[in-house]
Amino acid sequence: MTLEILTANSLGTVRHGFFTRRGGASSGVFGGLNCGPGSSDQAEIVEINRTRVAAAMDVPLTHLVTVHQVHSPDVATVTGPLKEKPKADAIVTATPGVALGILTADCQPVLFSDPVAGVIGAAHAGWRGARDGVLERTLDAMEALGATRGNVTAVIGPCISQPVYEVGPEFLEDFMVEAPTYSRFFTNGGGDRYLFDLPSFGLHRLREEGVGQAEWTRHCTYSDPGRFFSYRRTTHAGEADYGRLISVIRL
Repeated sequence: MTLEILTANSLGTVRHGFFTRRGGASSGVFGGLNCGPGSSDQAEIVEINRTRVAAAMDVPLTHLVTVHQVHSPDVATVTGPLKEKPKADAIVTATPGVALGILTADCQPVLFSDPVAGVIGAAHAGWRGARDGVLERTLDAMEALGATRGNVTAVIGPCISQPVYEVGPEFLEDFMVEAPTYSRFFTNGGGDRYLFDLPSFGLHRLREEGVGQAEWTRHCTYSDPGRFFSYRRTTHAGEADYGRLISVIRL
């Protein structure tokens, strides 16, 4: 099966892709393109999958740069291959030939491009990272490389959508402490539960920062098991582990 790569017209000619699970070598619960070395999948199979992704982006595997994601607001600025993965949840570069990769399985993968300055970024933004400022810090790091916020396009890829993202009252309370206006990202669920709109929250934070354009591809990871891995769906199914999707951008 060939790779399936979702793209956004708004990112123009910069090479990028939100890869689905199709076209990979993994099997079982990881069936397809599992690109997560932190999973319990076979390491050599994950490397095969990542090699296929690198080839699709026309870079050697060494130049497909990812980080050790920890749900933080921290950003790594890179100029080439890394000997060790820093703990961070976003990456930026102005170096041609370096592909920035982010792994997700319900959280938001966000790809950034300032085509005028020739600066790109990629961020992993779950609810915690988005709330704590990873998107804003990614833009700060891009500006340090010469980007201008108003020239940046940011695209949120496949992530969990509001109808299937049920949270408890304490989750809502944490957001209300940050800003009472955040209540608009929640609707009532069953009983004392709420439904959280993660991509709308991400778009709000991006637009508040003054990016030139921000959009979501409108793909839900939870609701489409044939195309996407989902941590929450795996949890509900009682499975032992789950695959990780990869989203990549390069100059």
